[in-house]
Amino acid sequence: MIQLKTREEIELMYESAQLVSKTLGILAKEVRPGVTTLYLDKIAEEYIRDHGAVPGFLGLYDFPNTLCMSPNEQVVHGIPNHKPLKDGDIISIDCGALKNGFYGDQAFTFAVGTIDPEIDKMMRITRQSLYAGIKKCKVGNRIGDISFAIQLICENAGYGVVRELVGHGLGKEMHEDPQVPNYGRKGSGPKIEEGLVIAIEPMVNLGTYKVKFHNDGWTVTTRDNQPSCHFEHDVAVVNGEPKLLSTYKYINEALGITSNEEDEFLYNFMHD
Repeated sequence: MIQLKTREEIELMYESAQLVSKTLGILAKEVRPGVTTLYLDKIAEEYIRDHGAVPGFLGLYDFPNTLCMSPNEQVVHGIPNHKPLKDGDIISIDCGALKNGFYGDQAFTFAVGTIDPEIDKMMRITRQSLYAGIKKCKVGNRIGDISFAIQLICENAGYGVVRELVGHGLGKEMHEDPQVPNYGRKGSGPKIEEGLVIAIEPMVNLGTYKVKFHNDGWTVTTRDNQPSCHFEHDVAVVNGEPKLLSTYKYINEALGITSNEEDEFLYNFMHD
């Protein structure tokens, strides 16, 4: 059952999502060759707790850490460890926080040093598909319109769109209805209504869309061991239109990236 949110609840979720965004911004300054994912995990946990929240993933379904850290061929749900990142790696960092009784949930794939241009292109196209999906998150559309928009961009570029893992509703639970696949048909799925809050998160592979689930119960890799990337935003439907609760602003500032991709989706709860 889909739990639509009131304006007051959306404002609380905005706080949660923004804390996750700021956490990723802090991590953006630290991602470099030689750093371990456990080091990054410790930074994230301390930052979240210092700002009046608790890590959203730590202990959720018995997950052992604050961050899901998924390098290279890992798609999602990688467990932080002592292995140093290397020049040329990519690393998906998925972060959650629980504040004021509501979750924020966001992911970004970072380049470690200098990466292969083909992998960089995949990351840019996937990020583009995320915003194409967000644009479809409006009253009058259906979830399948979001899914189709993401799939079209990624598959037209020759990439594999993961089927077994999907986006989701978000609120007092980390995973709520509806599921938000990154593939699908226009006009299919649940209707998008005022107050819907969802996490849209394309997971896209350089090769096949097929994945492998590992025996640790968490790690998911591409079946052909080609690299994968993952981008995620929290989106609320306000006055019929998509509004971002999360942001990549802090990551962009840390990495020196200039971007206007979020401008049309900015949420100002004093005026919206």
